[in-house]
Amino acid sequence: MIARRHLALAAALPLLARPARAQGQAWPNRTIRLIVPWPPGQATDLVGRIMAQHLSQKLGQQMVPENKPGAGGSIGTDFVAKAAPDGYTLLAASIGPISFGPLLQRLPYDVERDLAPIATFSGSPYFLVVRGDSPAQDARGLIDLLKREPGKRSYASSGVGGAQHLLTALLVARTEVDVLHVPFQGSGPAMAALLGGQVDFAIETLAAAAGLIREGKLRALGSTVGRRTELMPEVPPLAEALNLPGYDYIGWIGMMAPAATPRPILDRLSNELAEASTLPETRQRLATIGTESLPRNPDEFRTLLAQQREAFGAVIRSLGIRPE
Repeated sequence: MIARRHLALAAALPLLARPARAQGQAWPNRTIRLIVPWPPGQATDLVGRIMAQHLSQKLGQQMVPENKPGAGGSIGTDFVAKAAPDGYTLLAASIGPISFGPLLQRLPYDVERDLAPIATFSGSPYFLVVRGDSPAQDARGLIDLLKREPGKRSYASSGVGGAQHLLTALLVARTEVDVLHVPFQGSGPAMAALLGGQVDFAIETLAAAAGLIREGKLRALGSTVGRRTELMPEVPPLAEALNLPGYDYIGWIGMMAPAATPRPILDRLSNELAEASTLPETRQRLATIGTESLPRNPDEFRTLLAQQREAFGAVIRSLGIRPE
């Protein structure tokens, strides 16, 4: 009888151990959702799919992009902020709903409290542009022109409180020029107004302006990033061209997770994304979107967010923009 009991116990041991092994399996052991808070085809969506493809290969589990657009990216961002912090629901994050949104409107999530930075992956510099026939041949020439005619010149943006508006407002404040802001509903109308002579200059993304620059219809005078960018290396940074130390801003795209996600998961994802950003094929794919490799680890990412909150919060207060 004792022998039979021992045999029965031995047979049961694998079954008893199975739940324990399942609970202790290393992350990841199932499909990971990457929430993209924008429609398909938008820059964050395209970059998110590059990240998801690489991580699917490196992690041994599928990372599946899932679009949840709406409310300027806040719907999908809030979905991730309220998800379980287990590494299986992640966010394709971008500057709009993370850095600008909380400063401009009341949102159902708190970035610092509810989300954990993983990594930035790519960055999109903005460019100061004028018409091809503008008398301003460089950034200094434009500022001199604006100072000679205070209050008579204007700039376009894609809307009040957007990146283009805030970056230009920062530039205007730093250079102490008197110009009029003319907001439009999107980059397309803003560029049309610039080409049509309704405004004198703008700060825009390469996605909106690159073709017009190549055709000679626009002239790029400087970039908002504090170094020469590989996307347009012949154009100097505005920090250099206008002697504006600290004027260094880029529209980043990266990845975030719900707060309290274990740090080993964040670090593994960050390391894998950093590796992906060095691959020539990745850099080429990013360039076709008008963005470049911009790897930052969780701590560097957190520092970037704090710097942007401070810089843009100050300019929003100076402009008198109130959260809606």
